[in-house]
Amino acid sequence: MKKSVLLLALAGLSLSALAAELRVMTHSSFSLPKDRIAEFEKQNGVKLSIVKGGDAGEMLNKLILTRANPIADVVYGIDNTLIAKASAAGILAPTSSKLGRTEKDAQLPGAVAVDYGYVTLNYDKTWFAKAELPLPATLDDLAKPAYKDLLVVQNPATSSTGLAFLLATIADRGEDGAFKWWEKVRDNGLKVSKGWSEAYYTDFSRNGGSRPIVVSYATSPAAEVFYSKEKISESPTANLLLKGGVFLQVEGVALLTGGKEPQAAQAFVDFLRSEGVQTGLQTKMWMYPAVAGTAIDPVFAHAQKPAKFSNPSLAAMNSKTAAWVSRWNRLVVKQAN
Repeated sequence: MKKSVLLLALAGLSLSALAAELRVMTHSSFSLPKDRIAEFEKQNGVKLSIVKGGDAGEMLNKLILTRANPIADVVYGIDNTLIAKASAAGILAPTSSKLGRTEKDAQLPGAVAVDYGYVTLNYDKTWFAKAELPLPATLDDLAKPAYKDLLVVQNPATSSTGLAFLLATIADRGEDGAFKWWEKVRDNGLKVSKGWSEAYYTDFSRNGGSRPIVVSYATSPAAEVFYSKEKISESPTANLLLKGGVFLQVEGVALLTGGKEPQAAQAFVDFLRSEGVQTGLQTKMWMYPAVAGTAIDPVFAHAQKPAKFSNPSLAAMNSKTAAWVSRWNRLVVKQAN
């Protein structure tokens, strides 16, 4: 036994008590198997301090407001809707991965891709069956009287999910065409929630709310099967993969400028790309693994993978997202109040 370790033992202290603290900022949906976390801490001699900053948009705003005195060393959950804002704010330090690049890294300049998924509309099967209402076949149907007061979305100013859905409508219809549609659904009883959790767990009829259509993820039906208290073979929810209503979201990890533990932070980047994490995140965060060749969990058979999606170019998102969000809030939130 090394002398330093012996002295610690004699003093009644553990090595973990003196381990460096690696501060990790994440969005509220971050979750990994506990054994993986423990393994990382042991291998790298650090103690993870995971701070959940709310929805990804809210999380990013907190990092920007505290950039003069960073509250974290590394951030997970920056996605392709927010990467430009994060880079422009100067909060990201150069980040790479020893495991090489993946196809999805191109969507996150300045960060390393960890996972990806598809933002789309989910619906409550039971509600529609009881109402004997046909499913909407297009986004335009959602502006018709038959679908009044049925849709809940997240505010794109505070939610990456809401922002992704807004961007999908713009990519499909063009800016003016998209905002004409938003005006129509606003007048048809659209509800706006702060973030995904509020929309899905409070407003969605599947969870006791009044709205049977919610902006969520193509993997959400699989999660419903996985977490069901009773063993079920079919999800109670399903996707509405409507043209102009599907967005490819890529989430990543990056070191933060001014972080106190850059070496441990870089190790955390590689940890998130490791096989165990890429496998484990699927039924924890309900995203697809960014590393090609990773085995996909069987429950994802309930997660209908879209054949098409609508994303603006990275250049357009970089230069126009702030203006689009501002216009959306003027049109949808302020006009509705």
